[in-house]
Amino acid sequence: MALNKLRQLDGNSAGVTIPKDDLRLEGLINENGKIAGEHHIHIRHVDDGEWTLNLVGEIDFD
Repeated sequence: MALNKLRQLDGNSAGVTIPKDDLRLEGLINENGKIAGEHHIHIRHVDDGEWTLNLVGEIDFD
C-alpha cells in the first residue's frame, strides 16, 4: 500500500499528492508530465478517515 503525506497548502487548506503514473493512466497529464488542460475533482468525506475522489466532467459556471 502506497502512503501519501498530507501537506499544508495555505491557511485554509491541505493537500495530498497523487502519483504522476496514476494521473497519466487517467490521461490527466501530458507527455511532459504537466497537467493537460483543466480538471475538477469532487472530494467527498464518506466516513472517519475515508474520502472518495471523482473526476468531474465539464462544469458550466453560467
